[in-house]
Amino acid sequence: MSKLIITAAIIGAEVTRDINPNIPLTPAELAEAAYECYKAGASIVHLHARDSEGNPTQDKEVFAETIRLIKEKCDIIVQISTGGAVTATVEERLAPISLKPEMATLTTGTVNFGNDVFMNSPEYVEKIARALQENGVKPEVEVFEVGMIQNALNLIKKGLLSEPLHFDFVMGVPGAIPGTIKNLLHLSESIPSGSTWTVAGIGRAELPLATMAIMMGGHVRVGFEDNVYYSRGVLAESNAQLVARIVRLANELGREVATPDEARGILGMVARR
Repeated sequence: MSKLIITAAIIGAEVTRDINPNIPLTPAELAEAAYECYKAGASIVHLHARDSEGNPTQDKEVFAETIRLIKEKCDIIVQISTGGAVTATVEERLAPISLKPEMATLTTGTVNFGNDVFMNSPEYVEKIARALQENGVKPEVEVFEVGMIQNALNLIKKGLLSEPLHFDFVMGVPGAIPGTIKNLLHLSESIPSGSTWTVAGIGRAELPLATMAIMMGGHVRVGFEDNVYYSRGVLAESNAQLVARIVRLANELGREVATPDEARGILGMVARR
């Protein structure tokens, strides 16, 4: 197996301090959270942004400031979200891609998302894929349902994606694929040979799916975007606390954890000197 890549999804668009008072919001807080996750063992930070009122934003300048502060502290891979919030327009979602981050997400289909709909029409998906390609950004294909894998393969035929692909299986969102071991096996067996994958288990699905991914040769995403609890009824103190648990599990299971540059190599990205 390759070394384990741990992604820290430190904020997301939905969680608030009413849910967990420990979530980071400002660019400085997000940068510090990313740094703490890096020190704990994460090699990628999955980045959303918030405005001065704490609301989700795709404002390019907020992303730029947050990324600058992160890079002052460490060389963790910054992966921006092109999903934003479910209310964001495709133009808003496209805005931070021009910053040319190393990675960004690409959700390849529409999905029910709790009481909302996360809209990703073929037109939207192709626009975002083209923008990633033009800016030299490594895509992470976000999969909420198995059909999104085929949608990604269709983008290869159109010249908008190139193999090997890297997938993120987001499992357990209400309205999308449930976060079960059986479903994880199905998703992992449905992607092309040579692809890499990460699993993001939502809520109670986070820990069992992460454990399975470590043993199966996949990679793991944890953090407040996906789960605000450390154990049942016990709020997590920080994103880094959730990362550190995955490092301990990987050590117990005999799988080494990747550094950012090792992750770049595994994902076929140019390693920074």
